[in-house]
Formats: sequence, C-alpha cells, structure tokens
Amino acid sequence: MKLKEYLEVKGAILLKEGLRVGGTKEAVGIGETDNPIIRHPITRKPYLPGSSIKGKVRSLLEQKYSESSQKTGRPCDCASCFICSLFGCGNPSKGTEPSRLIFRDAPLVGESEKELDKGLPGSFAEVKTEIAMDRNKGRTITGSLRTQERIPAGAKFDFSFTIRLFEEDNPRRADYLNKLAEAFEMLEKDYLGGSGTRGYGQVEVMTSDLGRHMFEHLRGLAKS
Repeated sequence: MKLKEYLEVKGAILLKEGLRVGGTKEAVGIGETDNPIIRHPITRKPYLPGSSIKGKVRSLLEQKYSESSQKTGRPCDCASCFICSLFGCGNPSKGTEPSRLIFRDAPLVGESEKELDKGLPGSFAEVKTEIAMDRNKGRTITGSLRTQERIPAGAKFDFSFTIRLFEEDNPRRADYLNKLAEAFEMLEKDYLGGSGTRGYGQVEVMTSDLGRHMFEHLRGLAKS
C-alpha cells in the first residue's frame, strides 16, 4: 500500500455539560475525591485523551454498522469493513492493512485554562457529589456517598486528528469522510467520557474557528 497523503483535520471540543474521563491515584488525601479525572502528570491540567475520543467515535459506528460488535460488545475484528479500515482491526493478528486514523490528545485552550484556574485555582475541575437512593424508603443508602471530579461545562479543548490515505483509497475517500461525519454527529447526540446517562459528557465538536460543526466540515470535504 502506497501512502498518498495525510489529511489533517483541526477543531475544538466544547463541553455543554461537565465531563469526566477517569484517571488514577495511588492514595487519597483528606478531603480529596477518590475518583479523579485524568491529568497531565507534570502540569496537572486536564486533557481529553485521543484514545477516549477515538474509542467513542469507533464504538458509535460499531453500534450502528457492525453485527459482530453488536453481538459480542467487542471491537469489530472482521478486517474487511470500513470500520476496521479506518480504526484498525479489533484483532491485530487478523489485520491486513494499517489503520488510517490518528487521534491526538486534546489539551485545554488557553482561554479555558485561565478561566478554570481563576474559578478553580490549582484543580481546574469541579467535585460533584453523588448518592444512591433506597427505592423503598426514599432515602440515601448508607455508605453510598461518592465524589467525582469532572471538567466543568463551558471548557474548550483543541482537537485534531489525521487521516492517512493510500492510493487504494481513492474510490472510498468520500465514504470514509461521510462515515466519520456521521460518527461526530452521533457523538453530539450521545456523550463523551463516563457517566453520560447521569448528565455528563455532552459535547459539541466544531471546526477551529467555531464556524461549523465537525460533521458539516467533513461532509464538505467529502464533496471536494
């Protein structure tokens, strides 16, 4: 397979609701949450991992198009569909070609970084308290109190991904772009990160100038 071009797509992810991508912590200090978000290990600023974005976009397409994923709940491993071509085969031993998509980690934009540091100095995140209710008694279940870190609504992240296109892809280029457009449109109706059914993770994915939704931009590229 001969590489023809790299098609770089740049944009921004805007949080419409608080968003949580979980991190890890070796120990919990007094007053600290036991469910931290993922952060840069040196600057301690939150970011959106490219793996999380890629995984969500892929899973949305699999939920609609992959019978294998719908049956097993695992990434498609047929090695022949457009999902495997774009994202890579779910079973590396069966893969016959390189994946075409490269997703980058999405850092906070400077404006959002300043706003979060001003309102939430040092943490860049809010702490949300949640409980579980006893359905029969209508009160909190003892010991169910938990705290979760999340990035507040209104934050914005720089976002980019690259599509590697090979000479063999000429007939499929428009279809690839249209399928990605569909995935980003579904993402805006779904959620990114965890706890989406509890009001987390609604996003808008826009072009860098915020002029168009990413799915509109990709459909425009498909026509060019």
